[in-house]
Amino acid sequence: MTPSIALSYTVRVAGKCAALLAFLLVLVTAATALAEHEVYYRYTVLGYVKDVKGRPRPGVQVELVRVKTGFSYLGETDAGGLYVIIARLGDESAGEALRLSAIKQSVVISARFDPRDHLRERGTRVDFVGRKPVETPTAFAATLKQFLKQ
Repeated sequence: MTPSIALSYTVRVAGKCAALLAFLLVLVTAATALAEHEVYYRYTVLGYVKDVKGRPRPGVQVELVRVKTGFSYLGETDAGGLYVIIARLGDESAGEALRLSAIKQSVVISARFDPRDHLRERGTRVDFVGRKPVETPTAFAATLKQFLKQ
């Protein structure tokens, strides 16, 4: 048999303190890492795709591309010609260039929103009528409201 060696009280407490400090260091490091993640919000681009006579064009693919990153979001028009694309943008993306394309037409728009306002829906309305894309940000809220009622 081997004799048991009793550790002194100071050595046992120091060991427990070292373990506790190591654990706390892991928690602090993890909290710091979590705090660095960005918070993303919806940025909705919606509108209608219509021919030159104003008739809806169903089944048309619409693409929104973040110019800065090249990341792409896709949508398709419904029977009424309406498309809705939801992008994920952080507060630092205010003013970022977004390229919207449909039917061989393309327009670059700016992500306009107040980065301090986290209550109001962020987005814009862009219609493709004939060969001319038209952005109407003032019609965004009403169009979104109408879409959500469907």
